[in-house]
Amino acid sequence: QVQLVESGGGLVQPGGSLRLSCAYSRFTLAIDWFRQVPGKEREGVSCITYGGSDTYYAASVKGRFTISRDNAKNTVYLRMNSLKPEDTAVYYCATSLDNRCPNRRQEIAYWGQGTQVTVSS
Repeated sequence: QVQLVESGGGLVQPGGSLRLSCAYSRFTLAIDWFRQVPGKEREGVSCITYGGSDTYYAASVKGRFTISRDNAKNTVYLRMNSLKPEDTAVYYCATSLDNRCPNRRQEIAYWGQGTQVTVSS
């Protein structure tokens, strides 16, 4: 079993930045970030493989978000710049236990509890 704990969410003005963290409890291969707003399906945002050689970004965040990881600290980061109101959502980290990016919701084996990001003036 893998426990995933997100942190770093909050309220930020449009154009601002946040860095989300996902701490995982044991050796884990690829990690995905998803987000969800009420009434909509959870969507994939970004993904990184264990060695960091492969990454994925949804078209809506490409060029603004950067995913990275520190395996010595069992942590994956999502740096979010130039935030827009439409980035408002609950952000979840997740793993399918393989080393492929990206992963569909149906392939996810473990989810974190989520962290709220609100972009508003």
